[in-house]
Amino acid sequence: MSMASDMNVILRLPNRTLFEGRATRVTAVAPNGAFGILPNHVDFVTALVPSVMTLSLVDGSEEIFGLDEGLLVKKGHDVSVAALRGVHGDDLDSLQDTVEASFIQMDEDERQARSALSRLEADMVRRFAELRRPQQ
Repeated sequence: MSMASDMNVILRLPNRTLFEGRATRVTAVAPNGAFGILPNHVDFVTALVPSVMTLSLVDGSEEIFGLDEGLLVKKGHDVSVAALRGVHGDDLDSLQDTVEASFIQMDEDERQARSALSRLEADMVRRFAELRRPQQ
């Protein structure tokens, strides 16, 4: 593997790509603690816990993301992150407010979807039970 000064980073959510670009450093939090990745870091895979992930971009700027649980895979000069939920933040102060607002809304949406699915399942079971009854 050749020595590189940056990595290609892609951050995916179930319904969209939250970030794709070049970075010189990635920091995140795994179940056993915080860690950092530089471009020539050894390849590895780790789970991510709900936390903040930061990217130092090639232009010297920094991007921060609030993530729910997920998975990070580093292979060669590519870092792929798949997270259940995530939001981009401008700074740490506003990120907390953004995470709370976004994740609370997502939780409510998921709760409503689960409730609707439960009603559909119950209705389907009831209809199958009606089909098994002898007709008079």
